[in-house]
Amino acid sequence: MTDLSVSVAGVPMKNPLVAVSGCFGFGREYDEYFDISLLGGLCVKGLNVSGRPGNPPPRIAEAPGGCLNSVGLQNPGIEAFLREDLPFLRTKDITVIANIFGGTAEEYAEAARMLGDSADMLEVNISCPNLKCGGVNFASDPKAAAEVTEAVKKVAKVPVCIKLSPNVTDIASVAVACRDAGADALSLINTLLGMRIDIETRRPVLRMNTGGLSGSAIFPVAVRCVWQAAAAAGLPVIGMGGVSSGSDAAEMMIAGASAVGVGTALFGDPAAPVRILRELTEWCGRHGIENVSGLTGSVRAY
Repeated sequence: MTDLSVSVAGVPMKNPLVAVSGCFGFGREYDEYFDISLLGGLCVKGLNVSGRPGNPPPRIAEAPGGCLNSVGLQNPGIEAFLREDLPFLRTKDITVIANIFGGTAEEYAEAARMLGDSADMLEVNISCPNLKCGGVNFASDPKAAAEVTEAVKKVAKVPVCIKLSPNVTDIASVAVACRDAGADALSLINTLLGMRIDIETRRPVLRMNTGGLSGSAIFPVAVRCVWQAAAAAGLPVIGMGGVSSGSDAAEMMIAGASAVGVGTALFGDPAAPVRILRELTEWCGRHGIENVSGLTGSVRAY
């Protein structure tokens, strides 16, 4: 029997499957389909200090091998999360990861301060526009990424995981900058920037014109980024981006991930993480894997 337990930056999980931020809400809806305690971890919908109404519709559209979204980080705010959603999650045997974002390093730090030790880990989404630098994403500049990491680490009471964007020319340099600024772990990848146009109306299918591409179409990009970031930074990684099967999960771990996030696959199959975990377990059994954690970083490079 394979030991499925893993650890990410000292945070234990009963298995490596994590529901990713933005695709699982705060867990209540999916708990109607399966007991979410079966998962190793749950990363809640992105939170900021005061909440956001999100972008106007249309803000989700199908794309080959996945979907485009420009939901706009809609959320009720941290106080509402602590009051209304966290108590439910704490009735479940699951590792809770709180995803935070902001427009300045100070806003990120304030979000981390407000959450305190209420979650088991913080996931810091640095794919947001840096309001002090003309809207350039924090994730696109190693120096800006390090600034946010350092600000959050100064006040965080739990391990800090920085979520990296694939929309950069050198993801390894961003990963190393976050490590040097004190990051405990990394999660990647966030969505790829994409666009579709309705050829009848000649208008973009999304109200905000562009959006984040997710789903199986981006899986090879995610594997490449995980491999590069894990090798360069030497930090634990939660790998995500197009994972839709147990073999995908195994591949992601072999590339360097300590845990594996499942997101867009949930939209077509609400119980996808449970199925993927079963498939991963069966794969490990067929290959004589005693500890799933032994897969991490076991890629045999040429």
